Amino acid sequence: MIKRSLILSLAFLSTIGFAQQMTTNTGAPIGDNSHSKTVGKNGPVLLEDFTLLEKLAAFDREKIPERVVHARGAGAFGEFVASADFSDVTKADFLSQAGKKTPLVVRFSTVTHQAGSPETYRDPRGFAVKFYTQEGNYDLVGNNLPVFFIRDAINFPDMVHAFHPSPVTNGASDPNRVFDFFSEMPEGAHMLTWLFSDYGTPANYRQMEGNGVHAYKWINDAGEVTYVKYKWVPQQEVKNLNTDEAAKIQSMAIEHATLDLRNEIDKGNFPKWDLYVQMMKKADFDKFDFNPVDVTKIWPADQVKSVKVGTMTLNKNPENYFQQVESAAYSPATLVPGIEPSEDKLLQGRLFSYGDTQRHRLTGNFQQIAVNAPIVKVTNNNKDGYMSMREQKGNVNYQPATSRPDYVENAKFEYSATEFVAGTKTVQDVIDKENNFQQAGELYLAFSKKDQDNLIKNLSGALNAVNNKVIVYKMIAQFYQANSEYGTRLMKATNTSINDVKQYLPK
Repeated sequence: MIKRSLILSLAFLSTIGFAQQMTTNTGAPIGDNSHSKTVGKNGPVLLEDFTLLEKLAAFDREKIPERVVHARGAGAFGEFVASADFSDVTKADFLSQAGKKTPLVVRFSTVTHQAGSPETYRDPRGFAVKFYTQEGNYDLVGNNLPVFFIRDAINFPDMVHAFHPSPVTNGASDPNRVFDFFSEMPEGAHMLTWLFSDYGTPANYRQMEGNGVHAYKWINDAGEVTYVKYKWVPQQEVKNLNTDEAAKIQSMAIEHATLDLRNEIDKGNFPKWDLYVQMMKKADFDKFDFNPVDVTKIWPADQVKSVKVGTMTLNKNPENYFQQVESAAYSPATLVPGIEPSEDKLLQGRLFSYGDTQRHRLTGNFQQIAVNAPIVKVTNNNKDGYMSMREQKGNVNYQPATSRPDYVENAKFEYSATEFVAGTKTVQDVIDKENNFQQAGELYLAFSKKDQDNLIKNLSGALNAVNNKVIVYKMIAQFYQANSEYGTRLMKATNTSINDVKQYLPK
């Protein structure tokens, strides 16, 4: 009677959601999930205990390769609402009607540090948005800061190696290695000025800006090209941390930004960002003293006005971190009709590298994972391989095929016919109009006195940790060329003289 009552009680609990029958991966019920099958009560464990073997085998394979960059992240779901019809400049469907709603998923991240690192570290923050549009997924992959350290993808592995732990000590990011690299990369002066200001330590993910960083092309139905740069502006107040504030938070929590995002969404305080774009025609490129597709440069706001494109609201937290955040895969090559990459040399490398790293982490079929799958039907002849889950039927898995006249292509997604300068030849060289230092100096002057003071404190603190003084002199020479006051203050803060620096200044 007792046994029957227990069974009935369990059955009742199951119907109201308090108890669930545990099963193996093949759906067979598990009788005991706490004790292995043994020979007698105290004997050895049996190899035939397939529940034990499956459980241990699954556990052994829980971890996948960590992202080389952007390893520490948080995410949320939401929607984007277009603010107007932009079909005059792009045929992108999700921007074709005012009020049009598009679901999305966002992943915020730190960049150079490992998955378990504190979210208070000085570091750029990733700001990646996956739009689930009616014409496939569109990934807008950027950072909180508007520029980047380097302009050519061939230097990206070296830059990341310089930021990552020493191969000898495996210690944390070492200023000796970082500035050794940048002492030979003057294009990084602008980004370093951003990074060592308080913008390098955002207070959380909700209160930081986002930037597409690169220039992209918008294409309309007439094939006309408009170059654009994206910026996410939070409706929440932008807030950063100074060094002392970051240290205080780090002493109490290493995942403060992740928890802040989740807790605020749980409370119904849904964070919002307005998306703005700057637009420029190729004919206007020569009006500037820098190359507008140079990723180390901003487009001055007083010369290239911003237009509001829409608003993003994050209103739903992930229910499983691994499946919906860690498995979320972004790539700037994930495009839709009406949006194309520019000639930016760093972006061109990222078009390959981002998808390639996702194939390494998540297999070649990573787009079939639920969080990465589009909301529209996928039809192509890509087949098989690890994690192939998309339904594939029929005998014809090739194209063209007379027997499959329903296989059609969409002329709407023909790439724009880019005209190159007549007589152009293949080269490996720097771009025209490098102008490495002007915008870094303008940024310094744009900062408040408090922000300038914090920049000098943060940057000189890092430079004072560099053992090789030649590296220090070279770095200060770069910032001196950006602005003489900027460089002079760094000299004073590092006990360096103009005589030490002048040999690395232009003659």
